[in-house]
Amino acid sequence: MADNSGTGNTGLPQGAYTDFARGGLSYGQYLAIDELLGLQRPVSDEHDEMLFIIIHQASELWMRLMLHEIHAAKAAIRNGAFGPSFKMLARVSRIQAILIESWSILSTMTPADYLKFRDKLGPASGFQSQQYRELEFVMGNKREAFLGPFKHQPAILAHLQGVLAAPGLYDEAIHALARQGFAIAPEVLTRDVSQSHKPDPSVEAAWLTIYRNPEAHWELYELAEKLVDLEDAFQQWRFRHLGTVTRIIGHKRGTGGTAGVGYLQRALDYCFFPELWSVRTLL
Repeated sequence: MADNSGTGNTGLPQGAYTDFARGGLSYGQYLAIDELLGLQRPVSDEHDEMLFIIIHQASELWMRLMLHEIHAAKAAIRNGAFGPSFKMLARVSRIQAILIESWSILSTMTPADYLKFRDKLGPASGFQSQQYRELEFVMGNKREAFLGPFKHQPAILAHLQGVLAAPGLYDEAIHALARQGFAIAPEVLTRDVSQSHKPDPSVEAAWLTIYRNPEAHWELYELAEKLVDLEDAFQQWRFRHLGTVTRIIGHKRGTGGTAGVGYLQRALDYCFFPELWSVRTLL
């Protein structure tokens, strides 16, 4: 039997109602529940549109947290604080697990359900997600062409241009290798970070040394595995996205004129941290 001493019959601490009456912060106020629940604004009367909106809004919230963690992890790695960065990167991988599973919820919507309101979405497309694009950039998929959807939104464009021009997560990891005494090619350390990283033998050699003697380089070994976890989850997310889109719209073009399944299939071929995968063949 639960001990509710000091809480009355409600299970709330004594004085809780008094605190609310005096203007104390409530759960709903703290989380802005009224505003949050007012953000689902269907453009049709179709039942399944609410599912479609909430799945995508929830994904944007999770991506916000992912960006919060990855940017902090970058700074931690830059400052040699590997321990905190491991916690942050592990958290991102767990968030990815939720995003992966969310596709199974969206898959309960059939093609017939989606077609009832798809035309009302107009040019709106996930390709226009500012946060997803920032995730790609900070993970290392740097392509200036991806800025196209934001050219009429100056503030968003400027922010994404800043992320594009800044070192990505893997750049920080490679610089950490150099600071730990590994012979990383100078052209890798001074490269134009607004472009995607290309596989380099000196980076591969450094990771090979680490994987062959993890006890001697434990922090870098752990960092490598956290990055592999992250990319593995990201690829699973992309694959489930591809499968869900194929299941619902087949090979139609996406809303907003995007290539739909064709674009998603090409995205599966991109590797953020190439040497961390190629080194496995060399062990």
